[in-house]
Amino acid sequence: MAVQTEPSDVAKTAAVRGQDGKPPVGQHGGNKRKPGIGAAPYLLMIPALAVTALLLGYPLVKNVMLSFQNLNMGQLIQHVTEWNGFKNYQEILTGEDFWRVTLRTIVFTGVNVVLTMVLGTLIGLLLARLGKRMRFTLMVGLVLAWAMPVVAASTVFQWLFASRFGVVNYVLDKLGWHSMAEFNWTGSQFSTFFVVTLLIVWQSIPFVAINLYAATTTIAKELYEAASLDGAGVWKSFTSVTFPFLRPFLYATTFLEVIWIFKAFPQIFTISEGGPNRLTETLPVYAFVEGVGNQHYGMGAAISLLTILIMLGLTSYYLRIVLKQEEDEL
Repeated sequence: MAVQTEPSDVAKTAAVRGQDGKPPVGQHGGNKRKPGIGAAPYLLMIPALAVTALLLGYPLVKNVMLSFQNLNMGQLIQHVTEWNGFKNYQEILTGEDFWRVTLRTIVFTGVNVVLTMVLGTLIGLLLARLGKRMRFTLMVGLVLAWAMPVVAASTVFQWLFASRFGVVNYVLDKLGWHSMAEFNWTGSQFSTFFVVTLLIVWQSIPFVAINLYAATTTIAKELYEAASLDGAGVWKSFTSVTFPFLRPFLYATTFLEVIWIFKAFPQIFTISEGGPNRLTETLPVYAFVEGVGNQHYGMGAAISLLTILIMLGLTSYYLRIVLKQEEDEL
């Protein structure tokens, strides 16, 4: 009786490749990729990059050119280009106003970012512990606050804190603070910044809270059960389980909040236009007032470019700290 044996691997390979040693049509040896497939993702990115360069690159280049010009309403009407080199930058950097506004902007950004991240984190953790109905109700309120246009929200706060017919002054008066009946919230630097900070934090909290709650849903419940078996309380569970998982999210969100708050313009301009006596101007408002308000367009362009450089410096410094901490943890 003839014994049938399984064909060897060589025989199988030969059968598959055929007599001429080449794979049949439709089959490719190994993981050989089709020619040209590596360039396809880059080709698909060209339209998006072209639109970005058109909408962002051209205005930026135009702004750089304006910053080296002496451009006011007279030159603008006569279509005269008057180049003055680095005179705008020299005047800005040697003056006290720019550095005073820069320090004010950094402090303002730091206070708002800290308040936003702390309150947003607390509300995000609260969302994770609420029941479905209460969570849904709170999230609807957060989304509505987040979706309100900035100018509309600023106008509402302007009405709330109006000196004569504002709701805040009326409530404070009824609660016994009669001196607040006609208090002018935009009459001093501190009170104006208080209103603006309240507005910006109110608008920023929903982004932090909702995204942090979404991040908490990715944490396995088994980790909390294991921590509970080890005798960990609420605070220990947060520091050993919750916070390590949320740390990358907190880093990224803080980075985004720094950028968003640093360049905040409509909130401040709608509430006070940088007053009183230009004491609440931040760098974006300062650039607008000098450029458009005082019709020194070249000066305003130079201030805006310096603002971009300062923001890039702050964000790069923050990213260096984050990356260093991540390297230390590895």
